[in-house]
Amino acid sequence: MKHALNRKLLLRTIAPGILILLSIIGLISCVSIDRVVVVPPEIPGAHFVGSKNCEECHGNITKDFRTATHSRLMAKGENAANVGCETCHGAGSTHSEAGGGRVNIINPGRSPEVCFQCHLEMRGKFNLPHHHPVTEGKISCVDCHNPHKGDAIKGGPFALTSQVDTCGACHIAQRGPFVFEHEAVREGCTTCHDPHGTVNDRMLLQRNQNLCLKCHFQQQLASGKIFIGGRDHTGSLGRGTCWSAGCHEAVHGSHIGSSLRF
Repeated sequence: MKHALNRKLLLRTIAPGILILLSIIGLISCVSIDRVVVVPPEIPGAHFVGSKNCEECHGNITKDFRTATHSRLMAKGENAANVGCETCHGAGSTHSEAGGGRVNIINPGRSPEVCFQCHLEMRGKFNLPHHHPVTEGKISCVDCHNPHKGDAIKGGPFALTSQVDTCGACHIAQRGPFVFEHEAVREGCTTCHDPHGTVNDRMLLQRNQNLCLKCHFQQQLASGKIFIGGRDHTGSLGRGTCWSAGCHEAVHGSHIGSSLRF
């Protein structure tokens, strides 16, 4: 009898909490967001004038903007204006009234903070140990991305240029051409690297030979023997990574042999 009373008392105590928890879970599960809310950067004393105003001086940029990935950013609803240029550059009234200038408008090319307002995950990647020096101000997002025309990702699947063209603009030694190519380079630099940042040296996607083994499968065709690419690598795997063990140092391409050596 005593145990039954204790159970009833316990149920009365925790039941309200359980109901509240279930209500919260149900509410969260029923909420869906089908849009991205963008807050344009603020410029003190300025108000929005619309992209048409920008076209008067920046026609060479705005003429192709309708093809850009970023042209999809706009405000909708009652009394809404096409945000367009001002989504990234801030309200343009002060800039327009002054006839231009650098101090009355925001240039995302000088600071990645504007880009980080939407691309939050990139802020995290640039805080990883190995990354391109964007937050240090040595390069900017627009050095690799085109915000005003076409796909924002240069070298993307619908672009005329390749990833090698984009990365090769700075990394000339890795661009080639080489007599013996590494097939992975044809797929694009991001096959092996994350250009925004990783925890691995040289912004590699994975550590050591684990990166190479994503494509170059290892097989154990005989007891105690490990073959990679049809060759016995049993004695090589313990020396270090594929590129630091004195075997395949020219990982991007070679003029000497197909085994990618200098």
